[in-house]
Amino acid sequence: MKIYTKTGDKGQTGLYGNKRVDKDCINIQSIGDLDELNSSLGICKSVCNHNELSYRLEIIQNWLFEAGSEIATPLVHPKYKKWITSEQIIQLENDIDNMETSLAPLSNFILPGGSLLSSHLQLSRSICRRAERSLINLNRTQDINHEILVFLNRLSDWLFVASRFSNKLEKTKDILWKGEKKDFI
Repeated sequence: MKIYTKTGDKGQTGLYGNKRVDKDCINIQSIGDLDELNSSLGICKSVCNHNELSYRLEIIQNWLFEAGSEIATPLVHPKYKKWITSEQIIQLENDIDNMETSLAPLSNFILPGGSLLSSHLQLSRSICRRAERSLINLNRTQDINHEILVFLNRLSDWLFVASRFSNKLEKTKDILWKGEKKDFI
């Protein structure tokens, strides 16, 4: 099978069920944001030296691929499959709770940074928030599985905690926001 089909050369692509849509429609934008988040997590995984965290990242990448599949398939389509459920949300919440037990409580805001992995996890968190906004916008015009919205909200929390957790694993301090004006020297 060739990777190029030439069917999208006029600015359209297909959703599941052969429905043709413009490549800039909200469905494709939402799927693209999920894909970008997944790619960003691929970078996180490639710089991660911690087997357990790397394994979790791969699981989440699979969930994101499945979320994209849901968005590409209308809820009313006979072959629609609900991939994202409360099960993934609960797993994220449990993992957040487990990681937080080893972290110092937050007493002020932190800036993205620290280790390379932590920085990439923070970037993924901000991409996750954009994907969430895209799906909220999509949900205004068509019904989507509401649990995908909850999943993305929880995933952004997971990414924040995972960034702090990775700093701890790599013996790197979180960068604290100082909250005062700084001048260049």
